Amino acid sequence: MSDVRFTRSVDKAHLARVKAAREQADAAYNAALSALDAALPGAATMPRPSAAPDETQVTPLNEQFKVVGALQLPGGLKGRLLRPLWALVEPLFARQEAFNAALVDHINRNVAGGRSVRDSQVALIETVRIELERLATFHSALIVYLQQITPYVDSKDYEFDVLATRRVEDVGEAVETLHHRTVGPGGAISGVGDELNRRLEMLAVRERRYEARVGALDAAHAQLAQSLGVITRATQTLKREVEHLVERVPEDDGRDGSPSRPSPPVQQSHAPCEGDPEPVSASGGHGRLGEPALPATTSTNSFAAGGIESFKYVGFEDQFRGSATVIRERLQDYVPLFAAQQDVLDIGCGRGEFLDLLRHQGVRARGLDINHEMVEVCRQRGLDASEGDALGYLRGLADESLGGIFAAQVVEHLEPDYLVCLLQRAGDVLRSGGVLVLETVNVACWFAFFQSYVRDITHVRPLHPDTLAYFVRASGFPQVDVQYRSPYPDAHKLQHVPGGDAWHYAVNANVDKLNSLLFTHLDYAVVARKP
Repeated sequence: MSDVRFTRSVDKAHLARVKAAREQADAAYNAALSALDAALPGAATMPRPSAAPDETQVTPLNEQFKVVGALQLPGGLKGRLLRPLWALVEPLFARQEAFNAALVDHINRNVAGGRSVRDSQVALIETVRIELERLATFHSALIVYLQQITPYVDSKDYEFDVLATRRVEDVGEAVETLHHRTVGPGGAISGVGDELNRRLEMLAVRERRYEARVGALDAAHAQLAQSLGVITRATQTLKREVEHLVERVPEDDGRDGSPSRPSPPVQQSHAPCEGDPEPVSASGGHGRLGEPALPATTSTNSFAAGGIESFKYVGFEDQFRGSATVIRERLQDYVPLFAAQQDVLDIGCGRGEFLDLLRHQGVRARGLDINHEMVEVCRQRGLDASEGDALGYLRGLADESLGGIFAAQVVEHLEPDYLVCLLQRAGDVLRSGGVLVLETVNVACWFAFFQSYVRDITHVRPLHPDTLAYFVRASGFPQVDVQYRSPYPDAHKLQHVPGGDAWHYAVNANVDKLNSLLFTHLDYAVVARKP
């Protein structure tokens, strides 16, 4: 077992900085505490109460304020002589006595007030003294409390330090004990772990082999299912061909044993277009159809046309086109273009997905395909479908007899001269306001070209969107719109490199350029309307 090495997170310089900060904080705290202690006020000198009121003359004044009542006239002649004089001065003495009485009464009433004022002063001074003593006691207790904070905090720090040290020691002791206990079994455990790893690797190898075998079985199963489908279609084709041959044998041939003569080939009743292009089939099937129907000795796409080998191309379409549900979803967007039309022709109708969509919308439509198996599939579903050549079929129609023409994944199967003639005749058979929709592989998208176009051996020539739009416009359709479809998923495109400098900008600009060439839209449709 390897020794465990710890990396210290606190060095000596860090400890020195912490200590200096702590000492600075202690000094500031002590200085503030000393300033607070010095700011406490001392005991104030209490004022003395005022002197007590002088009451020594109060009693004599109360006894001697009467003047008139104290004078008495003598009797006899002296009294009679003084009476006239007394009558003159008696009012003066009466007023003096009244003044003396009022003054004595005032002095008597203020004696109690003077006493109460002094008593109040004495009580107030005593109360202030007591409160000052209590305030001084509180200040002293506050200083004592503040002086105890530092020892209290220090004791907590010491306690935490001791606890931390104890825990570190406990952990060290536990690690040491674990080390001693695992030194012995460590080798055995390591051996068991190696054995488990070896067995896990063996299981992983077996799992990979099992997955490979399962994948091979799945692939073989898929191939077997595909082969069974091909065999089934071949059997059905052979059965129909035999039934057709039996129907062609005259009843009397069976009696006399004479061989029947083959029917002469059906000749085309129309003259070829300018340039005499070879007649081409109309088998598009909304997938990768529409191959030339050349004579049997020169046809390069005869296996996609009618005949006993036509079932092979049906299997090819089923494998690479997609299921009927997928095709229906892809063609659903075209239905509104024909909602106001009747007598719509689906060239290269294939299995009839678009015909079925139009039927559900109440649009009267018919299909055309050169592949006998495709036509049989449509008829079994109750759809109106004919077997024949596209240009020959259009030449057999009256002018302005169709409300719309639809061809999905057909035009890339046609020779240029044949395509030009087909577009020219389409303009003749459409009514005014009729719609022409041609969908094909977007060869301007490199992914679509190499994954879709090249894969189908019946494709004759790639058609750039600008090229097809030009020939449609030149065939008498002034209103031409190119609609790009089936966008390549953004998640699968080349992604931008995160960053904001010039290098990242240049790389991302080149990524956008590559995406615009490699991964855009897989298909496009040329939509035109006859004026």
